[in-house]
Amino acid sequence: MASREHFASKIGFILAAAGSAIGIGAIWKFPYMVGTNGGSVFILLFIICTLLLGLPILIAEFMIGRRGQASAIQSFQKQASNRPWFLVGWLGVITSGLILSFYSVVGGWILSYLMRALTFSLSGQGIDFSQLFQQVIENPIEVVIAQGVFMLITLLIVQAGIKDGIEVASKWIMPLLFIFFVLLCIRSLTLDGAMEGVRFMFVPDWSYFNGETFLMALGQAFFSLSVGICIMITYASYLPKKENIVNSGVNVAIMNIIISLLAGLVIFPAVFALGYSPTEGPGLVFMMIPAVFEQLPFGQILLIIFFILLLFATLTSAISLLEVVISNSIGERTYLRKKASWLLATIIFIVGIPSALSFGVLSNVTIFNKPIFDFIDYLTNSIAMPIGAFFISLFVGYHYKKQITQQELQTAPLLFTIWYIIVRYIAPVAISIILIRGIIS
Repeated sequence: MASREHFASKIGFILAAAGSAIGIGAIWKFPYMVGTNGGSVFILLFIICTLLLGLPILIAEFMIGRRGQASAIQSFQKQASNRPWFLVGWLGVITSGLILSFYSVVGGWILSYLMRALTFSLSGQGIDFSQLFQQVIENPIEVVIAQGVFMLITLLIVQAGIKDGIEVASKWIMPLLFIFFVLLCIRSLTLDGAMEGVRFMFVPDWSYFNGETFLMALGQAFFSLSVGICIMITYASYLPKKENIVNSGVNVAIMNIIISLLAGLVIFPAVFALGYSPTEGPGLVFMMIPAVFEQLPFGQILLIIFFILLLFATLTSAISLLEVVISNSIGERTYLRKKASWLLATIIFIVGIPSALSFGVLSNVTIFNKPIFDFIDYLTNSIAMPIGAFFISLFVGYHYKKQITQQELQTAPLLFTIWYIIVRYIAPVAISIILIRGIIS
C-alpha cells in the first residue's frame, strides 16, 4: 500500500487550513453579518466564540486526522472499529460535496464580476448595481458556464495533490490575500468620514447584546472555521505525528479573525464615508462594492484587485471541500487521484446546476419554501455542520481516553484542562443550541 502523502512544511499546512477556514465566510459572509447584527458587539462575540468554542473543536478535528493518518471515514474506522463513528466521516463527505455544489455557483458569480471588472464594464454613470446583480444570477447560460469554469480551476489545483497542488496554491494565495487586503484597508481608512465605519466596528452598541446576536456570532464562528465537515480531519491526516496541533489551531483561528477584521475595515469605512447603509445583507459584495469603488480614485483598479481577492478566498475553501470528497474516495490509492478528481468534480458540478439556475429558470421551484440554492445552504450550514461538530466533540471528549488526548495535545496542564472541559461539556451544549435554532428558524 502506498504511503500517505504529507505536507512538505508546517507553514504549508497552516496556510492550507487557514485558507479553508477563511474562504468566502470571512470575506463575503462576515461583513454582511456584522452589518446586519449591530457591528461591534457582534464582532466581540464572534471573537470570543471563535477562541473559546470554535478553536477547541478545530483542534479536536486536527487530533482525529493526525492520529488516524487516513481519510476522515478511515480515521474513524481505525480508531473506533466496532462502532458506527465512521458515519460522521460520511456526513462530512456528503456535506462537503453539497456545499461545493452551491459554493461553486458563488465562485461563478465572482468570475462573472471579475471579467466585467477586467473589461471595465462595471464603470460608468447610471449603472444600477442591484439590477446588474439580478441580471447576472438570472442568466442561465452565464451562471452555468461560470460555475463550470470555477470548478475546473478548483479541480486542476486539487488533482495535483497535496505538495504540488494544495500546498503550493495556499503558499501563494494566502500571503497575497493578506497583502492586498492591507492595501485596500489603508485606502478605505483614508477616506473622509471613514472613522464612522471604524466606530461602527469597534465602539459597542450594547442594545445588540442579546441571545440572538450571540447565536448568530456562534454560528459564524463555526462556519468561518469550517468545523464539522471533516475538512480539518482530512488536512491533519497529511501531518507528520511530530507537528504541534495546538499551535497550528491557534494560528489558523488568529489568521481567520485578522482576515475577517480586515474585510470589515475594507468595507465599512468606505460604506459610511460614501453614505451607504451597512445592512445590505448577502448582496453587499456584488451590489454595493462596485458602487463604492466607482467613486474612489483608481476605483476600477481597486475593484479588479478586490474580486481577485474574493476569487482567491473562494478557491481556498473550494479546494478543501473537493479534497475531502476525493480523499475519502481514493483512500491511500494516490494513483487514482486525477481520475477521481475529474469524475467527482463533474458530479458535483452537475449537482450544483439546479442551484445555479434557482434564481432564473428554476426560480419557481422551492423546497420547504426555499429556492434550491437557499435550501442547500440551509441544509448544510444550519443542519449538517452543527451535527458534524456535535459528534466530533463527543468522539474526542468521550471515545478517546483522557490520557490519549493529553499525549496528542502536548500542552500545559491548565490549558489542557480548559480545552477538555470545553470539548467534553460546553461545546456539545453550544452546538446543540445552534442546531435547534437552525431547525426551528
